[in-house]
Amino acid sequence: MHFNGGLKMSIAQYSSAGQKAVNEDSLGIRMPDEDQLTTKGAVAVIADGVSAAEAGKEAAETCVTGFLSDYYSTPDSWSVKRSAQQVLNALNRWLYGQGQHYLQAEKGYVSTLSIAIFKSQTAHLFHVGDSRIYRLRGGCMEQLTRDHAMPIGRGQSYLTRAMGLDINLDVDYRAADVAVGDVFLLSTDGIHDVLSSARMQAIISEHGDDLNSAGQCLLDEALAAGSDDNLSCQLLKVDALPLEDAGDVYRKLTALPFPPPLSAGMVVDGLVIEEEIHASPRSQLYKVFDGTANRHYVMKTPSANFNDDPAYIERFILESWIGRRIQSEYVIDVIEPPKTPSYLYYLSDYSPGLTLGQWMLKNPKPATQAMLDIIVPVAKGLQAMHRRDTFHQDIKPDNILVGEDGKIKIIDFGSCYVAGLAEIAVPIERDIVLGTAQYSAPEHVLGRRPSGRADQFSLAVIVFEMLTGQQPYQGRLQHCTTTVAFSRIEYVSACRYNPHVPIWLDAALSRALSISPELRYNDVSEFVYDLEHPNTEFMKDEFKPLLTRNPLRTWQGISLFLFLCLLWSLLR
Repeated sequence: MHFNGGLKMSIAQYSSAGQKAVNEDSLGIRMPDEDQLTTKGAVAVIADGVSAAEAGKEAAETCVTGFLSDYYSTPDSWSVKRSAQQVLNALNRWLYGQGQHYLQAEKGYVSTLSIAIFKSQTAHLFHVGDSRIYRLRGGCMEQLTRDHAMPIGRGQSYLTRAMGLDINLDVDYRAADVAVGDVFLLSTDGIHDVLSSARMQAIISEHGDDLNSAGQCLLDEALAAGSDDNLSCQLLKVDALPLEDAGDVYRKLTALPFPPPLSAGMVVDGLVIEEEIHASPRSQLYKVFDGTANRHYVMKTPSANFNDDPAYIERFILESWIGRRIQSEYVIDVIEPPKTPSYLYYLSDYSPGLTLGQWMLKNPKPATQAMLDIIVPVAKGLQAMHRRDTFHQDIKPDNILVGEDGKIKIIDFGSCYVAGLAEIAVPIERDIVLGTAQYSAPEHVLGRRPSGRADQFSLAVIVFEMLTGQQPYQGRLQHCTTTVAFSRIEYVSACRYNPHVPIWLDAALSRALSISPELRYNDVSEFVYDLEHPNTEFMKDEFKPLLTRNPLRTWQGISLFLFLCLLWSLLR
């Protein structure tokens, strides 16, 4: 990737049993290879097994080894926060479960835990218990965590929060900026309970770049100061941050040239161009044939209009990166090219058929089941993307393929938001491609944080259009650009355009099309479930038409209208 590498750190860590017979502290640091260093970051973990717990040592070791192993097994498209919290919750449940073998949970597998994850130009900190994380910058030592402990007198305290102490884990999270020269210190209470912040700062500053000597000195001084606990510390100095030079980024982005204008019969890296499928101002699609594999692919090439635009090139490169990480039968497959590419392009699976937009022209106002046969697979494809912390952001009929074999696939990753990539800073202004206005959720237009509920909104627009032949909100969505404008539009029932639409289905649409994302379904699967199964909540009076709720008032209104019409005709 163009943003690989650049993060360099000096590290040191020390641990000692001190005056105790057994060392119940555990610590570990992992600096992965270049790809994972970029997408997952470098990790430092320190844990202090609770002395009062019979399995404190085992708990601390499990926290460190388990986190370092499992964190790097999470998808690299996930954000740091999501990845870490998933792993921490699983570790906590395991520790708590093991602790149930003891009469009291606090006597079982209990440990403090502090984690620093360095990704791009940010330190993501996770903390529970009374171990600590400090940052030394410009001669100032700052404690970045707070102790979860309650003093009970005579220098004693008990933990109010720890790993394995309760089935529900409450972890502090903080994102701290990182600068070259910063030194991060992770320590257990055997050190920071006897050494002041000022003294620890002085020791680290006195030893300069020699972190090994600084770490050993911290342990020695704490022991000499009367520490009667295990002593552990980790020191991490930031020597360099990734991609601070825009020129370096541009050189990486332009390592492959744009392809020349392509036409039928031309050969690119052994792939025969058969025909142009689609062309837009931003890209071209070609049907190509690989004679070696005897397969057809779709080749997507960048538009020559952007050959000197680094933001566009980055967005194009990320499309294939995203596509290769979404594994779903309902999302188009991105294929590794048979040869090392000599130009900038990527390949996806070729699936002959129609776009949903073309299908809708041939099948206006389809039956509910025909609509569901298409929408349910699309929703499953979106779920696969959302599980990867990836939001499509441009769900529309032209980005859904209805194959000749009946298979439904989501295509085009040009507008995708990936939480894990959004955390990686680059010294260029990123290309933010908004979805098509008439299918976009209001939060896209208003520049708010992306979420899966925005894709749900777009899917609901498509359902409304399939069943009614009309756009929701009377087609006024695409003209709204402000909060005030969105507040002025009102949902018009799908039943008005198509009386065959069931009341409960229209109610589900109304909820999924809420202007405020908080009022929509929590997940797209819940929306689709209500499309397939009549929700009894939607059969209540407030969701029924007036004729059903109050037939007397309805006919009274009709009679009054007819009387006024008759009176008007007599007075003419």
